[in-house]
Amino acid sequence: MGRITSACIEKIHEATRVEEVVGEFVQLKKSGSTFRGLSPFSNEKTPSFYVVPSKQIFKDFSSGKGGSAITFLMEHEQMSYPEALRWIAKKYNIEIEEEASSEEYEENKNIRESLLAVNSFASQKFSEWLWEDDHGRAVGLSYFRERGFSDEIIRKFGLGYHHEVHSRFHKEASKAGYKPEVIEQTGLSILKKDGSYMDRFFGRVMFPIHSLSGREIGFGGRLLKSNVKAAKYLNSPESLVYQKSRVLYGLFQAKKSIVRNDKCFLVEGYTDVISLSQHGIENVVSSSGTALTLEQIRLIKRLTKNVTLIFDGDAAGLKASFRGIDLLLEEEMSVRIVPLKEGQDPDSLAKEYKESAIDYFNEKEQDFIQFKLDSLIEDADNDPIKQAKLVRDIVESIAKIPDAILVEVYIKDSAKRLNIEEKSLFLELNKIRNSNNRKLEKAPKEPNGIDLIKVQEDENVTKAPAPEVALIKILLLNGSDEVNIEIPDNENYVGSAAQFIIDELDYDQLEFSYPYYKIIFEIYKNAYLKKGELLDASYFARSQDSTLSQIIAELVVDNYELANWERKNIYIPDSQHKLSDHVCESVFRFKEIKLKEMIARKQLILDQTQDEKDRAEKLKEFNELISIKNSLHKKLNRVV
Repeated sequence: MGRITSACIEKIHEATRVEEVVGEFVQLKKSGSTFRGLSPFSNEKTPSFYVVPSKQIFKDFSSGKGGSAITFLMEHEQMSYPEALRWIAKKYNIEIEEEASSEEYEENKNIRESLLAVNSFASQKFSEWLWEDDHGRAVGLSYFRERGFSDEIIRKFGLGYHHEVHSRFHKEASKAGYKPEVIEQTGLSILKKDGSYMDRFFGRVMFPIHSLSGREIGFGGRLLKSNVKAAKYLNSPESLVYQKSRVLYGLFQAKKSIVRNDKCFLVEGYTDVISLSQHGIENVVSSSGTALTLEQIRLIKRLTKNVTLIFDGDAAGLKASFRGIDLLLEEEMSVRIVPLKEGQDPDSLAKEYKESAIDYFNEKEQDFIQFKLDSLIEDADNDPIKQAKLVRDIVESIAKIPDAILVEVYIKDSAKRLNIEEKSLFLELNKIRNSNNRKLEKAPKEPNGIDLIKVQEDENVTKAPAPEVALIKILLLNGSDEVNIEIPDNENYVGSAAQFIIDELDYDQLEFSYPYYKIIFEIYKNAYLKKGELLDASYFARSQDSTLSQIIAELVVDNYELANWERKNIYIPDSQHKLSDHVCESVFRFKEIKLKEMIARKQLILDQTQDEKDRAEKLKEFNELISIKNSLHKKLNRVV
């Protein structure tokens, strides 16, 4: 798919009604001028989820999430920004307009859509053969039911059956109008030397593999006959739509539960996922028996940073997975592990414990570093050479963790349990980091619509000062409102609140300290000075930067604001009445903070200046700032 044009994005935003979009997923009840419902992001009993149509914003006080309708789709449905735009466009019957692209791009796009169409047809056909074909019911459906899978769970995961006739699917797909070469490119059929086609998955039960948005991108097939010399499990080959290293089985079905529980269980096989899901553990995915890749980890990271691995009770296989788990640590994931006994697997354990399986996993899960340490200590068996290797192995894992405090905790714990000096482990840690200082590049986000905000983080600014909060709120909520502000020794200012704030801050060349507010103000000011536009909260809430959308929601939606106070005979003074005073005081308090910062810097320079002439000059500047501060205090009706 091509890049959506700016004009089309604007059209989508104009048509969007946040209460209608959110209402597709959350049962909302009107409460005054707002809507209220139970949070879809947490398990709450008292509604704290609000939708404010007048501002086109939602705010969830239980989870802290908030933003526009698009932000909601990105958070709740785990869509990308372009996917959310397309979803809304479809809802409001808006035709997507895309920017012109190269012939090669268009060709690949058409091939991709063709492959997805064939996969969708195949999924429907396999389901039809499972439920409606006598042979399919007798063989495929019986197999799933014997595994203990309910009809509901079979339908949820779209399980199916591929008929035993070697070329039946290829013929039916061709008859339906799909080109033979496209069917072959999906991997569903194989071109033989004689020019005929043979189905790849004949005689197998089928497991459709979905993208995060729910489209069929590939298949896994399990052979049912034991007397056939062929692989028991078979996957679709790599294609334009299916790359095994970038896919997690069950993620489409699990994504909402992962977000809601803020945790992802990771298992090895398809049936492990299905069995656990059937017994109430829906936040589970599978790497399909392959080593965990960076792309798969980042898929999980979009939803949660907490991962619990449940692997078969095979010690050798578990140790082989340690490298993939180190990648999880490197991506700042919190990793825990549930070791199973020899011969156990998640599928059999789920059947044994049923709905209480989740309690078993929560009780048995261990921190990965501690588990790895126990496992390696057991293997070392008092052998000095093995013990030295053990130390390097455990420190290599710890070295992957970016969190310095967590690293120190693990080093101290490991030193104590290994009976080794902490200093030795820290030396080994530094040695490993110095020899392997490569950093993984962050996955790029799709550029589309309102640009992503690039924030230069300032570690000294963790929370916005109150006057900065007040000024940004005024700009977003009351920027166009008229104020009448008394200016000593001059005519009163009568005009918009936005104009007064922009003029005052520009005159003194003052900037916001909080990074996001600084960017919001610059965008706001440029739109006003260059185009005469006063941007409102909904403009910034549209951003594909979810952090910015959440900040906007926090700014303009307050708990007290949503309460129906008048019904309780509590009357709050109209803020419009005092807007002029509020604007004036907020600007002066903002300046006061900046003055204090400037005075502190001047004081430091003054203390370090030795030359008398320079010192006299700097003292003069210092006293001028003190004079300005005193004048400002008088305006704020303070006694100095």
